[in-house]
Amino acid sequence: MIRLKTLTLRRGTKVLLNRVELTLQPGSKTGVVGANGAGKSSFFALLRDEIHADEGDLEMPPRVAIAHVAQETPALPCSALDYVLDGDIELRKIEAEIAAITYDADDDGMAHGELFARLEAIDGYTAQARAAKLLAGLGFSLEENSRPVSSFSGGWRMRLNLAQALMCRSDLLLLDEPTNHLDLETVVWLEEWLKTYPGMLLIISHDRDFLDSTIKQILHVDNAQLTVYTGTYEDFENQCAERLAQQSQAFDKQQRQIAHLESFITRFKAKASKAKQAQSRVKALEKMEKIAAAHVDSPFNFSFREPDSSPNPLVRLEAAAAGYSADHPILSGINLSVDNSARLGLLGVNGAGKSTFIRSLAGEQDLLSGIRTEGKGLKIGYFAQHQLEYLRIDESPLWHMQKIDPTTREQEHRNFLGGFNFHGQMALNPIAPFSGGEKARLALALLIWQKPNLLLLDEPTNHLDIEMREALTFALQDFDGALIVVSHDRHILRATVDDFWLIEDGKVQPFDGDLDDYTRYSQEKRSSDKSAVVAAANAISNSVAPTVNRKEQKRLEAEARQKLANARKPLEKDLARIEAEMARISAEQATITSTLADETLYLPERKDALQKILASELKLKEKLAERELAWVSVSEEIDNLSV
Repeated sequence: MIRLKTLTLRRGTKVLLNRVELTLQPGSKTGVVGANGAGKSSFFALLRDEIHADEGDLEMPPRVAIAHVAQETPALPCSALDYVLDGDIELRKIEAEIAAITYDADDDGMAHGELFARLEAIDGYTAQARAAKLLAGLGFSLEENSRPVSSFSGGWRMRLNLAQALMCRSDLLLLDEPTNHLDLETVVWLEEWLKTYPGMLLIISHDRDFLDSTIKQILHVDNAQLTVYTGTYEDFENQCAERLAQQSQAFDKQQRQIAHLESFITRFKAKASKAKQAQSRVKALEKMEKIAAAHVDSPFNFSFREPDSSPNPLVRLEAAAAGYSADHPILSGINLSVDNSARLGLLGVNGAGKSTFIRSLAGEQDLLSGIRTEGKGLKIGYFAQHQLEYLRIDESPLWHMQKIDPTTREQEHRNFLGGFNFHGQMALNPIAPFSGGEKARLALALLIWQKPNLLLLDEPTNHLDIEMREALTFALQDFDGALIVVSHDRHILRATVDDFWLIEDGKVQPFDGDLDDYTRYSQEKRSSDKSAVVAAANAISNSVAPTVNRKEQKRLEAEARQKLANARKPLEKDLARIEAEMARISAEQATITSTLADETLYLPERKDALQKILASELKLKEKLAERELAWVSVSEEIDNLSV
C-alpha cells in the first residue's frame, strides 16, 4: 500500500501538490492523467525517491521493488538480450555470486547448492527464454537479440528500456508515456502483457484507448490535487461531464459542443460508402458526443481555416519507388492518387515505410524512380516530429506567426495563438524553455494558419496531452481538405479517418476493414512471425543448466561483436563525416541568426545586404536538409546490420 499524508511538493516556487491525501492499494491498476506540467512525472520521481516532499509524509512498503523505464540508454557493447536480463537485479546478483565462488571440498558443495536453489526459486533457468519472448513481443527479431545495444537507434533503445523494466520482478511498475515509441501492433501486445502484471501499476499516458485497456482507476492531477476516479478513462470523463453539467456556466458550451458533433455525425452518415467502416466511425463519434461535456473547460479552441483551392486529384504517384537506396527501396510499385475528399489512416509496423511514404507524398524526399504529379494549387500541411527542430528557440510564438504571415494584424495573430493556449506573455517570450508538447502545439498552429488543402500528419499526438488531442480531433473533423494520418492513437484514427491504407512488404494498398479488423490481422500475423523466436526461446529454456560454459559463451559473444564492429566501421566513418558537416552548417546558421538580430540590418538602405543574408540562410537550410537525409540513410544501414 502507498499512502500520501497531507503531502506538499514544490518545484521552485510552483506548488505541484498541495496537502494531498492519497491511498493506493496493492495490485491496483491506475492511469495518471492531467495537463502537461501538472506534476505527473514529478509524482513518479517522488515515488522513486528521486525527490522528496516539502511537507507531509509518503509511506511506502519496506523493500518494495520498483521498476520504471529509463529515459536514457548508454551505447553499451552488451547484447540486447543481456541488457534486458540486467533488469532482473536479483538474477544478476546470484549469477555473479556463482561465478565468483570457489569450490571448497570441505563444504561438500553446499555454497554452490544454495546458490543454485536460489536461482531455481526465482525461475532463473528460464530467464533467457522470458527475455527473448519480451523482445519478440516488442518487435525484435531473433537475430537482433545478439546485436549490441549501441547498434540500435534511439526509438529501439527505448523499447529495450521498456523490455528491461518489464523483465524486473517488481512490486510497483511505473510507466511514463510507454507508447510514444511503439507502433500500433506493439501497443496492443503491451496492453495484453500489462493485463497479467501482478503488482501495482501506475501509467502516465495520453492514449485513452491504451488506458481503457489496462487500468481500473484514474488518478487525476489537477490544481495541485490528486483525485481518484473508479473505472476507465471513459468513466472518468463521464463523471467529469456530470460534474460540469451541474455548473450553469458550462451548460451552454456543452450544448454547442454536442450540437456540433450531432451535425458532423449526420453529415458523415449521409455520405458514408462502406457500411462496416461507417458503423465503426459513427460509433466512435457518438462516443465522443457522450464525453464532449468533459472537455468544455479545455484551454484549446481552434479550427482549420478554409483552403483557398481544392484541386482534384491533389497529388499522384506513378510507378514510384521510395527509400534511400535504388538497389534496396523501402517501397516500390506505387500507383495511386489522393483526391480532395480523402481521409486516410496509414497502417503498418514500425519500419514498414509509413514515414517514407508520407515524406514522398509531401515532396520532402525525392522518389528513387517514378513520377510525382501535383494538382494545380496544391498546398500541403506536413507535420512530423523532426519539424520541431526548425522552430527558432530564441524567438516567440508571435514572431513565428509574423514570419509566415507578416501582413496580418498582430492582434489577429495573438487571438489565434490564444486558441492553442499561448496567452499573454507566453505568446511574446522565446520558446526555448517550452516543453515538447508546447512546441508541438506551436508547430501545429503554424501549419493550420497556412490553410493547407492536404494534411499529412506523422504521429501528430506525440507530446500532446489529452485535452489538446481532443481539440485536434474536433478540428480535424471539420477540416475541408484531404487528410492522411500516421498515428498509434486509435481514438484519433477512429474519429477522423474514413479508410485505411496498409503499408506492408514494400507495398502500399487499401486495407479492406476497420481498425478492429486490422488489430486482429496484425496480431495473427505477428503471432505467426514470432513462432521461430518463441521456439528458440523455449529451446534456450530447456537447455540452460548450471554447467553452462560461460567462458566459451563470452568468447563467442566477443567474436560476434568484433564481426559487427568490422562491418560498422566504414559506415560509422561516413556518419562522423556527415555529422561534422552538419555541425559546420549549424555553426554558419548560428552566425547568420546572430547577424539577423541586428536591428540596423532592416533599415531601407541595407535592403540588399538583408536579401543576401536571407538567401545564404535558405541555402544553408537546404544543405542541412540534404545532410540530414544522408545521415538517416547511413544510420539505417547501421541499424540493419546484424551478426
